[in-house]
Amino acid sequence: MHNYTREDILQLVEEEDVAFIRLQFTDIFGMMKNMAVTVSQLEKALDNRCMFDVSSVEGLSCEEDSDMYLYPDPRTFEIFPWRPQQGKVARLICDVYRPDGTPYEVDPRYVLKKAIAEAAEEGYTMNVGPECEFFLFHTDDDGLPTTLTHEKAGYFDVGPLDLGENARRDMVLTLEDMGFEITSSHHEIAPAQHEIDFRYDEALVTADNLMTFKMVVKTIAKRHGLHATFMPKPRTETYGSGMHINLSLNRNGVNAFQSADDKNGLSREGYYFIGGLMKHIKAITCITNPTVNSYKRFVPGYDAPVYIGWSSKTRGPLIRVPSGRGENTRIELRSPDSTANPYLALAVLLMAGLDGIRNKIEPRHSIDRNIQKMTRQQREELKIDELPRTLKDAVDELEKDEFIQQVLGKDLAEKIIRARRKEYQAYSMQVTDWEITNYLHRV
Repeated sequence: MHNYTREDILQLVEEEDVAFIRLQFTDIFGMMKNMAVTVSQLEKALDNRCMFDVSSVEGLSCEEDSDMYLYPDPRTFEIFPWRPQQGKVARLICDVYRPDGTPYEVDPRYVLKKAIAEAAEEGYTMNVGPECEFFLFHTDDDGLPTTLTHEKAGYFDVGPLDLGENARRDMVLTLEDMGFEITSSHHEIAPAQHEIDFRYDEALVTADNLMTFKMVVKTIAKRHGLHATFMPKPRTETYGSGMHINLSLNRNGVNAFQSADDKNGLSREGYYFIGGLMKHIKAITCITNPTVNSYKRFVPGYDAPVYIGWSSKTRGPLIRVPSGRGENTRIELRSPDSTANPYLALAVLLMAGLDGIRNKIEPRHSIDRNIQKMTRQQREELKIDELPRTLKDAVDELEKDEFIQQVLGKDLAEKIIRARRKEYQAYSMQVTDWEITNYLHRV
């Protein structure tokens, strides 16, 4: 994120021959939207005078007033590297405001900004480092996506086994052109599966970066004749794609999670933060794993968490304390996937953790062995609970958790609950190929 002023942007647009500006915002389902304006309308946009109709934007629609305004954040100005060098295209990420000049409460970016402000009042800022996985598949003759790939590469393989290496390299270079600090990129476990990691940053910057990241990955994949998908489980027989989220709190410029005197390197605030996450994780799952397909990833044997536990010793639990200590102390939540709206996901994670700190919620003892290899009796003896197994289960949990609903705002929470119930109902009515294969000839 830059420290651009209004005048900086006007000067850059002139110097770089920018012709179009996309005013971007995010709907409640995490889909990027935009309204494009020509450079002649840029001053109007920077003066917060660009109005748009939300009545047809699913989830953002408002019964009282359909006219809203886009307030660009000057710090998010970026020129797209892949567009023409003459008549370039740039973007500004925007907040959604009501005509009376107040923030629109259903705007996901506002929900996160509100949570950040509340944390700041208690002296905290949250740093976030995501790990985003995705698949690169072929397209058909009409350019439509498939789940086909010729690739057979696996974890950390290189070319020529890694057929997506060139596309991934161009993604990294494009992201760096847009100000990202890429820390690593590699082939993942499944054929055609990849991961690109970028440097942690404050919560709002990271949420903006996640939206930009997905746009860049999809755009560059298309330029290589491929389709990039962040769908959690596009193929039955192999691993799914997650988005592990690394979290830490800073207080007065110091990592509030660190403690040199603790065996796990964690402060009391670190433990309480874990306690808050574990208390609310079932409801949070409806936000961090918001699609029917998200729950196809939560199956034993495919490196995704299924049960609710934490550890600093093993790699497989829901919450892991990685080996970095001191200023590098952090908590890794391994359940989210990239279909999550990053603004809402980070808002509920931050506030759940703060709830743990405020109320000194101690997490249950760590589970330093593979929970998925335990018997059911062993898990019951240790009182190990499990994550919601379907979207319906997660919606039910969100409906029961008043605290998480309050973080989202009652109106937004109701919109999400209603939309996800509708999605699950539509899914439940579908007759699948598996049912035809297993039942048609037998009954």
